[in-house]
Amino acid sequence: MTHTSLGTAAELRDPNYTPPLTHAVPLGIQHVLAMFVSNVTPAIIVAGAAGFGFGSNSPDFPNMIYMIQMAMLFAGIATLFQSIGMGPVGARLPIVQGTSFAFLPVMIPAVAGQGVAGLAGLMTGVMIGGVFHFFLGTVIGRIRFALPPLVTGLIVLMIGLSLIQVGIQYAAGGVPKQGSPEFGTAAMWIPALVVIAVTLGLKFFTRGLVSVAAVLLGLIAGYIVALGMGQVSFANVANAAVFAPPMPFKWGIEFNTAIIIGMCFMAVISAIETVGDVSGICKGGAGREAEDREIAGATYADGLGTAIAGIFGGLPNTSFSQNVGLISMTGVMSRHVVTIGAVFLIVCGLVPKIGAIVSTVPINVLGGGVIVMFGMVAAAGINMLAEVHWNRRNMVIFAVSLSVGLGLQLVPDALQHLPRSLQILLTSGLLPAAALAIVLNLALPEELE
Repeated sequence: MTHTSLGTAAELRDPNYTPPLTHAVPLGIQHVLAMFVSNVTPAIIVAGAAGFGFGSNSPDFPNMIYMIQMAMLFAGIATLFQSIGMGPVGARLPIVQGTSFAFLPVMIPAVAGQGVAGLAGLMTGVMIGGVFHFFLGTVIGRIRFALPPLVTGLIVLMIGLSLIQVGIQYAAGGVPKQGSPEFGTAAMWIPALVVIAVTLGLKFFTRGLVSVAAVLLGLIAGYIVALGMGQVSFANVANAAVFAPPMPFKWGIEFNTAIIIGMCFMAVISAIETVGDVSGICKGGAGREAEDREIAGATYADGLGTAIAGIFGGLPNTSFSQNVGLISMTGVMSRHVVTIGAVFLIVCGLVPKIGAIVSTVPINVLGGGVIVMFGMVAAAGINMLAEVHWNRRNMVIFAVSLSVGLGLQLVPDALQHLPRSLQILLTSGLLPAAALAIVLNLALPEELE
């Protein structure tokens, strides 16, 4: 699409400009396609970790369909908070919200093996974490000093490293097949490898929308292969309702200290990520620095979107970094384009049949996409660390934080004598690594001889 068909260069840089609908609609859907897979994947992973994710014969399986619905619905609602705004809430910029991968290292151990019973404590943590995240909007500018690239890069790297195991596990057949002869067979790996191959091919050898939606198209290719191999079941699609509203407190309320602390800590990380995204959008799309009110408004919207999602059984929301690259590529800063994408997400979230169709994706196919996505999270962390001046002080901070965090994650039994709440917090690896990095960075002198 050329600038002349969309508008002048000055108009394209204006968040309040609305391109012609013939362009605005496909551009809006393009934003949704860029984040769609990443948005629904955390819900599927949390359901799988809890034990009701895959296996259509389970009476709890419809709960995963519901969680997929809520991922779409509240990504759309939170995106409207950002693009349209409401008082101080919202940056009024083309920011797309979605379910955050960053919270998974806290959410997975919080629900592991507990079935639906584990969701009450998780959703209560999401609600309280969202309220905490909302109030970070009042101080976000004043805490940025404690999170330089050394700390944020390590945190993002740890998020990626802690999740990579999930991708391999899924690609080989997932937890339900682990320990059985079927786990890791060629039949499991072939669709996953097709996803990876097609995703990489489209990402690097095509342009435009095809390149942007490479992961989605890779999953479709893997899905077709899995369908031909008899691995896809449509049993739940016919039974799913055409329309279903969200249900408040669907799984009840349960206060779990470890989950709440974990969610509040990750809210700080998510808020810093949002600062980076807002800055990137303003720089890439409008050629200017982000204003304080835009950063604060985006943080308010993050928190409000997360808190409301938790009430209805959704997972934490954050701004999606894929969006930054899209805006830089298209040059279209119109927030109304993103609003169109948000409405599309909301409609999808109110139709359980769409969630049921998404849930037919076999776990090994999803694993192929997850390997790429989680690897990219780790790579993003390394990219952030490239900005660090690697003197002895910073190397010591990085070494100690990474060793403790990754070590506790790899050997969780080392903390078996601690209370369950502390085990959940520490064996994620992410929280001890981040806490150590922040404390050491503030405490150690700049010149460490």
